[in-house]
Amino acid sequence: MRRNMVEILLVEDNPDDVELTLYNLKEHNILNPVHVARDGAEALEYIYGSDPASGECLPDLPRIILLDIKLPKVDGLEVLKRLKADIRTRMVPVVMLTYSHEERDIVESYKLGVNSYIVKPVDFDQFSAAIRNIGFYWLLLNQPPILQNETSKSINGI
Repeated sequence: MRRNMVEILLVEDNPDDVELTLYNLKEHNILNPVHVARDGAEALEYIYGSDPASGECLPDLPRIILLDIKLPKVDGLEVLKRLKADIRTRMVPVVMLTYSHEERDIVESYKLGVNSYIVKPVDFDQFSAAIRNIGFYWLLLNQPPILQNETSKSINGI
């Protein structure tokens, strides 16, 4: 599955959290295109296509991935591990957005290269503020490296 200019990949299996996140992005005028993956396998398929080991260049990577830990099929830590181990995707910022506040999940996420770890607030207003801050920081303030062309060159040996 290839996509056109998706800037946010939201990997979340809870439909209520998907709806709440999308609502808050829109409410705070963060109108960047979003793709929702409902489990870790779908997220990996979205990023890599049907053959993650193909070595092909990956056009139009998202600018940020919002990733839950507790996911069906492939959990968030395994998704993170695969993303950060691959030269084609390791520079894409990944924000763990989860209800897990377990120390082992936090430590393991940072060991695997997560860019930020945010425990989802239960309170609506706090959740709304968290989504606003994530969007503003990662999509407006953060200065990402120019990835696609440089990564493509290094992979293709150009």
